[in-house]
Amino acid sequence: QVQLVESGGGLVQPGGSLRLSCAASGISFSIYVMSWYRQAPGKERELVATIRRSGTSTKYADSVKGRFTISRDNVKNTVYLQMNSLKFEDTAVYYCNANFDSVNDYWGQGTQVTVSS
Repeated sequence: QVQLVESGGGLVQPGGSLRLSCAASGISFSIYVMSWYRQAPGKERELVATIRRSGTSTKYADSVKGRFTISRDNVKNTVYLQMNSLKFEDTAVYYCNANFDSVNDYWGQGTQVTVSS
């Protein structure tokens, strides 16, 4: 059974930092492209960051470039999202996604990130 379990969300003040983790099981983690998405209330889910299988290639949404860093540990089967200089508009539920192809595409349950003073 495939499981993606996110953790690390919470309440943080503007300018603060959080580190999200997503632990995967039931898949050959190293062959999956891993991504973080987010969905704010009343908005569509959007891609935040993606990391390729080897971890050497990453891509970010313009809104988070220079502030967020995605990384992965193919031994621990975990993908991370380091979020710095958080802004009010970063408030959302953050989801982990594992993608191999159109069939082998999995989502975590989400973790809430709230940026508030």
